[in-house]
Amino acid sequence: MSKVFNKIINGNCLEELKKIPDKTFDLVFADPPYNMQIGETLTRPDASKVNGVDDKWDQFKSFKHYDDFCKSWLIECRRILKDNGSIWVIGSYHNIFRLGYHLQNLNYWLLNDVIWRKNNPMPNFRGTRFTNAHETLIWASKSKKSKYTFNYQSLKCLNDDLQMRSDWTFPICSGKERLKKNGKKVHSTQKPEALLHRIILAATNKGDAILDPFLGTGTTAAVAKKLGRKYFGIEKDKKYFKAANERIHKAKIIEDNHLDTIENNKSKPRIPFGSLVELGIIKPGAILFDQKKKFNAKIMVDGSLKHKNSEGSIHKVAAKIMGTESYNGWTYWYCNIGGAIVPIDNLRQRLIANSTYKL
Repeated sequence: MSKVFNKIINGNCLEELKKIPDKTFDLVFADPPYNMQIGETLTRPDASKVNGVDDKWDQFKSFKHYDDFCKSWLIECRRILKDNGSIWVIGSYHNIFRLGYHLQNLNYWLLNDVIWRKNNPMPNFRGTRFTNAHETLIWASKSKKSKYTFNYQSLKCLNDDLQMRSDWTFPICSGKERLKKNGKKVHSTQKPEALLHRIILAATNKGDAILDPFLGTGTTAAVAKKLGRKYFGIEKDKKYFKAANERIHKAKIIEDNHLDTIENNKSKPRIPFGSLVELGIIKPGAILFDQKKKFNAKIMVDGSLKHKNSEGSIHKVAAKIMGTESYNGWTYWYCNIGGAIVPIDNLRQRLIANSTYKL
């Protein structure tokens, strides 16, 4: 399988996908043709031409033709996804609802729809409709039973310790990032790297394998390479393929020791405070105290704490002292270990790292 990874090919995805073995990829990102049905040249009020999506690759004979095309590549993508893999598809109002319909009918399990709000969208020059200021992404796992990757803590950290919402604001690709040749855009719908950075960070881990069956100018592969993921891309258009190759070659891998991310709490083993008592890591009768040593509590044989007239778990007693409904006792309480004052959470982390650890 190493022959598939970290390469891109110039070919038709419907043909090339069939050559890939089952359960190869951890993630698929697909940015298929929009099927925008543009039937005439779009112009600005000054009569200049709008460089919209009027490429041949976006033109289909009928809705049925487009639907058959989408079902074909979605079937193959599901086959080559690992059982715990997931897929992201992006589209406009022209096609995203059809894609969602096919995803559900093909037994993918929908997880989220995400709105990419563009803070610099192209205006509606004719003034006949609302400005199209967003695109929609659908995130789905291979099946309802899939244990898909979602790096919740990393996304929360990325968002200043707030839960990441399903509405994202990014500018459309512009400036130095926008690939151009002779002053003209190489690709009409090049996606910003920031968008792929968030998706890849959210749904994969270092070393995972990512497929993009509509690679375009290589955004997915370039970002995957930078983030230490394996990639494989398929692009039919020779001009786009050449631009993608050059771009991926220039992409610099982030140093391995900078690719670590925060581990999700759900992926960590749950260690009750009582386990530290049972294992003899901390003894009944020992005294715990807050960081300023203003309050203290005694450990009972069952792992509960006693503080004056209060008793209960490390969390309950800490909350009582703080006057709140709940409180994290692991970060509130400290203990004296060999003359060193340490948070009791340090003991838990050592136990997680080494189950045979003893003080």
